[in-house]
Amino acid sequence: MNVLGKVVAVGALGILAACTSNDPSDLGGGFGNGANGGGLAAGSPSDPRSPAYFQQTVGDRVLFAVDQSTLTPQAQTVLQGQADWLLANPDFVANIEGHADEQGTREYNLALGARRANAAREYLISRGVAGNRLTTVSFGKERPIEICSTEDCYSKNRRAVTVLTGSTLG
Repeated sequence: MNVLGKVVAVGALGILAACTSNDPSDLGGGFGNGANGGGLAAGSPSDPRSPAYFQQTVGDRVLFAVDQSTLTPQAQTVLQGQADWLLANPDFVANIEGHADEQGTREYNLALGARRANAAREYLISRGVAGNRLTTVSFGKERPIEICSTEDCYSKNRRAVTVLTGSTLG
């Protein structure tokens, strides 16, 4: 290793050492004490402000009955949780994806997926989430979770999924 390479390596080690914390309560990967939820790892499912928490704990999807875009009581409960999370985390925007099972024509399922995504969007707006933070897209039957021919499997594909797409700040 030449002299320049050694200097760069020593400098990099110095920078890394400066970023290391000896404080056991600083589990946030450099965010400091309490700056991201009292030492929770940013972006982890245990951080209530993270997209991972939204997806895994709040729930990012709602399911629909055959040929329906009407929200079930269970779907409304999930969407209420999404609305609460989005209201508490105003820097995030979301895209709501509408999906259908593989029964029916492509055109029919695209329209059904659009109605499902719009039903979820309208519910979130009715709960106070600003409409300019929510977009929709329909994938119809083009992106199934599973390819199948049983009702149990079809039911997983009839859904609207709220995908956090980034921050309104940039």
